[in-house]
Amino acid sequence: MNILKLADLEVKEIEEILDQAAAFKSGTKKINYNGDKIIANLFFEPSTRTHYSFETAELKLGCKTIDFAPESSSMKKGETLYDTVKTFESLGVDAVVIRHREDEYYKQLENIKIPILNGGDGTKDHPSQSLLDLYTIKEEFGHFEGLKVLIVGDIKHSRVAHSNIKVMERLGMKVYTSGPEEFRDDNLEFVNFEEYLPKVDVVMLLRIQLERHNEKVAIDAKEYNSKYGLNATNVSKMKDNAIIMHPAPFNRNVEISDDVVECSKSRIFKQITNGVYVRMAMIEKALNI
Repeated sequence: MNILKLADLEVKEIEEILDQAAAFKSGTKKINYNGDKIIANLFFEPSTRTHYSFETAELKLGCKTIDFAPESSSMKKGETLYDTVKTFESLGVDAVVIRHREDEYYKQLENIKIPILNGGDGTKDHPSQSLLDLYTIKEEFGHFEGLKVLIVGDIKHSRVAHSNIKVMERLGMKVYTSGPEEFRDDNLEFVNFEEYLPKVDVVMLLRIQLERHNEKVAIDAKEYNSKYGLNATNVSKMKDNAIIMHPAPFNRNVEISDDVVECSKSRIFKQITNGVYVRMAMIEKALNI
């Protein structure tokens, strides 16, 4: 089974993945493939958390792993993405995890017969990040219905934002976006950061994705932190039980101040921990259906 975007999954299937992740985390569910499954990780963009979270999940499940290095592969000789993935299928790999800078790269891979797990495509979707975000929110609040989420930052270029907004609204959450006007997505509701900060249950920060920008960003780090970042002053305006999330990597003292990264409201490193268990559940689902 492929897991390419959460829009392809029913709400029940999403909830099943979250339940399985919880079972893996609590230790009530254990799986060991005893080296009988091989998963190849094909990352065409730099990644720390997603790449090694998937690899950790694979190892915890008892899978063997292959790390693909595009810069030293036959792609440098002109091999296509399809032929590269088809090669891994032909080698007997049981599944592939792919991150690619191209939107919906997987449309090129419709004839691939082994499961594909999307590790992020362009500015479109990041299903494993959205699932670990959902898991972290559910672990905190016990439910989704009625929660208010404010996503702040480079909305226009963020696959995390686009992926999260769709699934969060399906689960009954109200999602607002905010940030500098130049990062606005005209298809989404854009609100005033200062006005909405005290009203929401979750504040999700995004970094400025300079690698996806064609133009120079007008706002400097200090101004950004003051107007749209979370510093001690802005955190004090949040609801008592509100939490801070960030998909990372984060730019310290830009969208989040040093003294906020690990404050009592922050769940940033818990998200990373939860990501392993969520990806274990995704891999199990992909391999067993």
